[in-house]
Amino acid sequence: MHPSLKSALIAGTAALGIGAVPAIAQQPNPLVILRVIDADNYDPIRSTATSAAEVAYMLADTLVAIDFDMKTVRPLLAKSWDISPDGKTYTFKLREDVKFCDGRPMKAEDVVYSIKRWTNPASRSPVANRAGPLKDVRATDDYTVVYELKEPYSDLLAQLGLSFASVVDKNTVEKLGENFGVQGFNATGPYCWVSWTPRQEVVLKKNPHYNWGPDIYKDPKPQIDQIVWKVIPEQNTLMAAMQAKQADITYYMPYIAIDTMQRVPGTQVQQQKNYVYDAFMGFKVDKPVVSDEAIRRAANMAINRDAIAKAVYFGKGTALHSLLNPSILDFDKKSAELMPKFDPAAAAKLLDDSGWKVGAGGIREKDGKKASFLVYGLRNATNPRISEAMQADLRKVGIEMNIQLWDATVGWGKLATQEFDAFLMSYPAVTANEALNLYFRSTQAPTPNRMNWKNPETDALIAKSTTSTDEATRVQANGAVQRQLTEANVWVPLVSEPMWLVSGERVEGAKPHGLYGAGLYKGLDLKLKR
Repeated sequence: MHPSLKSALIAGTAALGIGAVPAIAQQPNPLVILRVIDADNYDPIRSTATSAAEVAYMLADTLVAIDFDMKTVRPLLAKSWDISPDGKTYTFKLREDVKFCDGRPMKAEDVVYSIKRWTNPASRSPVANRAGPLKDVRATDDYTVVYELKEPYSDLLAQLGLSFASVVDKNTVEKLGENFGVQGFNATGPYCWVSWTPRQEVVLKKNPHYNWGPDIYKDPKPQIDQIVWKVIPEQNTLMAAMQAKQADITYYMPYIAIDTMQRVPGTQVQQQKNYVYDAFMGFKVDKPVVSDEAIRRAANMAINRDAIAKAVYFGKGTALHSLLNPSILDFDKKSAELMPKFDPAAAAKLLDDSGWKVGAGGIREKDGKKASFLVYGLRNATNPRISEAMQADLRKVGIEMNIQLWDATVGWGKLATQEFDAFLMSYPAVTANEALNLYFRSTQAPTPNRMNWKNPETDALIAKSTTSTDEATRVQANGAVQRQLTEANVWVPLVSEPMWLVSGERVEGAKPHGLYGAGLYKGLDLKLKR
């Protein structure tokens, strides 16, 4: 731990004092969860934010659940399913005991309505593509849903476990219109909507009907009467609130504080080792300078991922030495062997051999162009230090990296432009196919394929893995595209960002999950000591 950072943290926490910690509204025995950012809305089909998903998983259910291993699909609203031999038709048999928060029984038509709303172009959902090439979805009786695809989609079950596929109440959606997920919500989750005060808190209450939680939990029923998701943007203040026992649980603790919290009596600190939320730098491969593969490969060789993981994440993160996370489904081990190793001397030689000669101020030049590029990113707790560390590493081999970080309110718009040469991003994923489909298909440009990577071989391999009906074909295709992209040095993988769940002495049954960044997932098994 850097001495100056440690001193600053201790001083900042001491200066706050218990009285300076934002007061938590005193409600009847609520479980108070702290986080650092709010969502723009809580309609599952309208927001891609983790801050929306982490609440939506408690408010709503999906056809299937994802286990703590981040790979295994479990029954939830669907108690079973069959897949046709051609991989195009999924038939889901639904539970018959499910009710919405208002007490209305859930039936197959509710699932059909929710899926069609998600995929309807009029809904303009930014995540509609995750539903796959949908041909039709229909109810054949009150408890059977047929999901028909135009072509096989190997990732369908995993995607149907994400919050975007939540089953919601048609009546409430039509009543609230654009204010669904803003002024109210009605679904079949273990908790029900009470209120939302933007940038402050979301209040939920127990769904009195709920007893159908997935079998990944010991108890299928919620045990907490009320939950308050409280926003505290400043991480030192969040830490102070936890220490002052003004809150019960968080997975947004600053990394510098993890060791300290492990020593606090009555506090439990747990890591979700299967969590996938990875940071990387991507290059716009059609931009001057970074269009040169030698520059991209040299950057991969010059940047010290291990040092970044240690300095920025205080040893709690894991350096990424492969395009995708090794924990992800269909990760290709051979692609990791192709990733350039940290070797600044070799990076400098590669640049020399490629015609990039050291010029004025130590910055390399070639054909009248400087080895200089601009990187965009969001201003958060880690990006400033990550970008500065990369900047220093690249400067040592003669590459100049200019940095522009944006507040999230404008940053996502900026990241959809062509103004920059490279960008910093963090993302969650469950499968390799999901990550590759999202970021590397030509049709995903200009965003989220911000690299402008348009390659027929990549598209063909992704299509092959996506439409495969057997595991061997899917694994082979996903592996081939990982190796291709690794050799092209389209990304500089940086760090796998860890999830650490910190819970106070009142809490029992806490276990970190992490699907799409949602540390508590359904919030089941949680109890408050009386």
